[in-house]
Amino acid sequence: MSFQNIEQIEKIERAEILTIGTEILLGDIVDTNSAWISGRLAELGVGIFRHTTVGDNPDRIVEAMREAASRADLVITTGGLGPTSDDLTNECLATLAGVGMTEYAEAREHIDAKFRQFGRVPSPSNYKQALFPEDTTLIPNPLGTAPGAMLAVDGVLFATMPGVPPEMHGMFDETLAPLLRKKSDGIIVSRTLWFVGMGESAIAERVQEFLDAEDPTVAPLAGQGKVRLRITTRAATKEAAETKIAPVEKELLFRLGDHFFGYNSETLESSAARMLGERGLTVALAESCTGGLLAKRLTDLPGSSAYFKEGFVTYSNESKERLLGVSKKTLDLFGAVSEEVAREMAEGVRKLSGADYGLSVTGVAGPDGGTEEKPVGLVWVGVSGGTGTRAEKLDLTAWAKSRSAVRERSANLAFAALRQAVEDASSGAGKDTESTYVNRDTSV
Repeated sequence: MSFQNIEQIEKIERAEILTIGTEILLGDIVDTNSAWISGRLAELGVGIFRHTTVGDNPDRIVEAMREAASRADLVITTGGLGPTSDDLTNECLATLAGVGMTEYAEAREHIDAKFRQFGRVPSPSNYKQALFPEDTTLIPNPLGTAPGAMLAVDGVLFATMPGVPPEMHGMFDETLAPLLRKKSDGIIVSRTLWFVGMGESAIAERVQEFLDAEDPTVAPLAGQGKVRLRITTRAATKEAAETKIAPVEKELLFRLGDHFFGYNSETLESSAARMLGERGLTVALAESCTGGLLAKRLTDLPGSSAYFKEGFVTYSNESKERLLGVSKKTLDLFGAVSEEVAREMAEGVRKLSGADYGLSVTGVAGPDGGTEEKPVGLVWVGVSGGTGTRAEKLDLTAWAKSRSAVRERSANLAFAALRQAVEDASSGAGKDTESTYVNRDTSV
């Protein structure tokens, strides 16, 4: 193995992330570190080749390090820096590099200082976190006891960091990011466009030549009733990247604009909330099969008290009658999962609350309770307000085996229906108060 000062590495273009811990493989914890690091590396112009997870086995860790180094200029590890015998990351890096472990006085002093802050005395095992491969450059850890390590081996930079997200975030931003900023070529910029009411395959047919392009790249991803198109390019500066993205974005919106609802981290609920807020409008909710999911999503948004008045979970027929004023005759004739009941629920909650819009959801979430006439996955959404009352039938039977999928998609498409109603009222469309909308593509 050949070693070099990390400052002598001229360029870093490709990275791999190696998460270490048997608890991740067993599903005891979820790896959020890889996604966070990937986002930060993209901002720094470093491409991500692979994410790999390996358990607490020294042979497998060393092999995973070796494989990652064969493909990348930078290998970032998270986890395995603790004081116990199964915390092996730095030892494995030393094995890979063919060097010994040595105690770093500044790391030992850091451990002592942290334990004084905790009002405790470190045990001998805690000083394991002061041992690092020879020739290591330490990554300070202001929040925890375990510093990280940087070591350049055969032109590949290894950076070991703890698995605790807040500790890792600070260490990356304060130490690793400034180094990578000097050694990466340009910046990778992505912009995400979100669409609803049109399936992934239908969208792909309209914009296939962009999906086949190499720069900028356009990648689709579908899920829970929505489709996103992510436009990505590399350029010397953010401004140059945005200039490359702009004409592609313009053409995608020209072809698909009727289904567009937001950029980047926008959700259907935040998009609907923004439309209500901009117009000084309010909404009230009447939920059955979603069980309060719509209310949760709205109240998760900061400032939701400005446009959300109240919500009702009317799971039984009796509660629909008593609280929302749904007619017993309507329930007897058509059943709770019907266009008529969805309309009356929406109208009832709007009148009861005094909100500008009432939004309702009633359906069969399953996995039991469906019939041939009303199968699991049949859902009706009602919207009252603006130009009148409308109802929309959602065919979610393809997800009948997953109660959570039916509920999540119902919530997404309910907010889409609310957006459409507000938009129609603003533009003067949708004057027919008796119309029923049943054409939304729920295949994604």
